[in-house]
Amino acid sequence: MTDYSRLIDAETWAFIERTNSFYPPDTIDYTIDQQRALYDRMCREFHSGYPDAVSAKTGAIETADHAIPIRTYRRADPDRSALVLYYHGGGFILGGLESHDDVCAELNGRTGYEVVAVDYRLVPEHVHPAAFDDAMSAFEWAAGSDDRPILLCGDSAGGNLAAAVAHATRGHPRAPIGQVLIYPGLGGDVTRGSYVTHAEAPMLAMRDLQFYGNRRAGGADLAADPTYAPLADTDFSGLAPTVVITAECDPLSSDGEAYRDAILAAGGKAHWREEEGLVHGYLRGRHTVGRARDSFTRIVDAVKALGKGEWPY
Repeated sequence: MTDYSRLIDAETWAFIERTNSFYPPDTIDYTIDQQRALYDRMCREFHSGYPDAVSAKTGAIETADHAIPIRTYRRADPDRSALVLYYHGGGFILGGLESHDDVCAELNGRTGYEVVAVDYRLVPEHVHPAAFDDAMSAFEWAAGSDDRPILLCGDSAGGNLAAAVAHATRGHPRAPIGQVLIYPGLGGDVTRGSYVTHAEAPMLAMRDLQFYGNRRAGGADLAADPTYAPLADTDFSGLAPTVVITAECDPLSSDGEAYRDAILAAGGKAHWREEEGLVHGYLRGRHTVGRARDSFTRIVDAVKALGKGEWPY
């Protein structure tokens, strides 16, 4: 049994307790509507506002049968080196343009790169591959409407989508120039590593992952589908330079290590960092938890570097 009293510091415990006060650990036992209401309220409570000189405009990408809401963040003095596509977390069930609004605004403010948040369709109303299809549509829209290099970024479920898009667009004339994945779920081996040692971690446990995965798949067995589980791909060559940041106290952490190793074995560029003592969802604690603040700076630095075609690792 993992001793979290030793691994997790006081600031992070305070963040966990504040999160649980809005979004209890047993929330997956509630109805989907109740889960979303709790999650949305929690995100509002943690919203930290916009940096100076950052503005946002909400719009939509029109596809053949539906519109995909997007929100574009711009700084008054933009850096046009890259365009960041951001896919939000939330287990494919929760979240949207509001849930990661301040994260995207701060990413824009600190890098200068325009950030486009993508409000992909959610489960259970739209099972796989709906979210992936929307993530791909957003990439195609960006590639067809903007001449800036495209950088993929996402957290948790959004990290899964960013990676899946990176795999699917390797042969594209506007293939992404990099990807930054924040505690992503990539479909790793659940019988080993962090899936075992952190099966009962605060903020995200194996029971939660099973709930999200079963509903996303709609009852189908998609474990071998790389658009669902990027680690299931049989070819990791030709991927854009990749930075993966994971939390130590998170069952998903081993996915970052496995993904890095697969890319390196195929001759690519990949860097994985496991953040000591942090938990899944720590982005919301970046203003109150020192470790999360430092990690967010590393994430910003990774986005900056990859956007300029640099590899400081």
